[in-house]
Amino acid sequence: MKKLTQAGILALAATVAMGTATVQAGSAKNGYDKQKVVYHVNNIHTATGALRNVKNHLNALGDKNAEIIVVTHSSGAFALVEGSMGKKDKKTGKVYNFNDVVAGLANRGVKFQICANTIRGKKINKNKINQNAEIIPSGVAHVAHLQQKGYLYVKP
Repeated sequence: MKKLTQAGILALAATVAMGTATVQAGSAKNGYDKQKVVYHVNNIHTATGALRNVKNHLNALGDKNAEIIVVTHSSGAFALVEGSMGKKDKKTGKVYNFNDVVAGLANRGVKFQICANTIRGKKINKNKINQNAEIIPSGVAHVAHLQQKGYLYVKP
């Protein structure tokens, strides 16, 4: 009988593990597997696009097939602060309203988190934080924590 090398054993174990994960994950719409994803938003100027990506992500998988957490810090945290508005749409003239978009996505199961370090550092009034947002100790540490728990990382 031929001996398996350590690399061979690791390759076999990885193949078995990936096959098991695929079976356990189940299928979503459009042939995608169910997904756990963390969106990292640390810039208010990219927050509008990030939230649009989240919406498109849900549309592609179906709400029940995606577990999405949006972690905000630095200026990106302002997407979760009441009264913060995005850029004006050049075509429609409407100003992007983060509160409405966050509420709509939260109703679809998306979780929103805001960094306590940012709240202190930028002197954000806690009473102005979106009701759908959970305060976490550190945005960057929490992104890493979620990745350790198997969430896929998306940085729009």
